[in-house]
Amino acid sequence: MKVEQISIFLENRTGRLQEVAKVLAEAQINIKALSLADTSDFGILRLIVSDNDKAKQVLKEKGFTVGKTNVVAVEVEDKPGGLYAILALLSAHQVNVEYMYAFVQQTQKNAVLIFRFDKTDQAIQILKQNNIKIISAEELKNI
Repeated sequence: MKVEQISIFLENRTGRLQEVAKVLAEAQINIKALSLADTSDFGILRLIVSDNDKAKQVLKEKGFTVGKTNVVAVEVEDKPGGLYAILALLSAHQVNVEYMYAFVQQTQKNAVLIFRFDKTDQAIQILKQNNIKIISAEELKNI
């Protein structure tokens, strides 16, 4: 169960992030999760939003460069060692985490993390085989 994430390339200058937030707010698009990574010249804003197609459209209309990537949303036990257990399992199967970030809310006392794997399909299979809950795009919209 993959979730589509949109990525927006931003110049690293004052107000650029605010512009993205304004465009999405005006289009009534809710940001469910986000991550921002930067260099001295530009940043990559990664978002899980309530309506990907509409978000991509309105952002492109405003001149933003937008891409999409498949990621995996995973429920992780919200206790010491919860993340470690999942990372150890994936590492044992030579699956690398390219990046990850936390979801803004919790569900059933578990944290929700967004993962980008180098071997996404294999990671999903390993997680399912080990009874680790993967959250669908529809479920994310309702959290």
